[in-house]
Amino acid sequence: MNELRALEPDFWRAPSAHNTQPWTLTYEDDRVTVGWDPDRALPVSDPTGRDLRLGLGAFVECCLIVCASAGLPVAFDADPGPLRVGHLRRAGEPYATPFTTADVRARGANRGEYHPGRLPDELVAGLTGMRRVPCRDLADLLHAADLHQYGSPEVTRELRQWLRLTRRHRRYLLDGLSDRALRLTRLEAVALRASLALYPALRPLGLPRLLAGASRGLLDHDGDVLVLTGPAGDEVEQGRLLLRHWLTLSAAGCTTHPLSQIIDSPGTRRELARRLGVADPSSLLHIARVGRPRSPAPPSSRLRG
Repeated sequence: MNELRALEPDFWRAPSAHNTQPWTLTYEDDRVTVGWDPDRALPVSDPTGRDLRLGLGAFVECCLIVCASAGLPVAFDADPGPLRVGHLRRAGEPYATPFTTADVRARGANRGEYHPGRLPDELVAGLTGMRRVPCRDLADLLHAADLHQYGSPEVTRELRQWLRLTRRHRRYLLDGLSDRALRLTRLEAVALRASLALYPALRPLGLPRLLAGASRGLLDHDGDVLVLTGPAGDEVEQGRLLLRHWLTLSAAGCTTHPLSQIIDSPGTRRELARRLGVADPSSLLHIARVGRPRSPAPPSSRLRG
């Protein structure tokens, strides 16, 4: 299985919350164990591990697609255990998928401006488990979720650990959320760095409301938000499905802007479930603004590349 090592830079193009890239590969003679590094988890903002498992599932799917594109017969066996989700092994034939390594490389998140307009009905109809909501219908929940996020010193501290707001940051080209990925101007990046550095002093003076206000207009346009629903506890398989959906959207010229804070905040998660008619709020697994971006986003940094 050592032939997979050369493919790792493309495996690492899988998406992860805060671009933490938590996955690990441990090579053995006849298989490769897919696990994760606990130092790259988000125990505060993702206490149930939902986003971690979704990311690991997306990583598994990415590995299978890239291997298939290279003509390598590889399959995945789920085997949950301490710091692992399963194993990649040799198979009789390559993984059956319509996607290629080129599709994996072309996919990406985009936090910039989007063209107005709804997604084609036929495109959404092919996305199993997805619920579509007009952007403007969720603007109030996004603002409430941002207030909750920035109002928590612990969540804000964890977010700050993964921000790369200056090119002088020692991990700028490796991981995390850069100023480029967040589509911040130099002045905006400097202001955000200063605000978060002074968070303890400025929080009582209304800093959370100021920070939350920065995204107030994000959903104030004609567009769509897609919400992935599925059984809680099956996030690895749902993460595989999510990556296939994202690649389908990418092939149609669309990209995504994750809005996980809406389902990370208990209050807004319950309200979103009510609006969608979903009985169990824990079955809301992922949420993102989706559409055609006005300009391409720079590739996010990767540990392998």
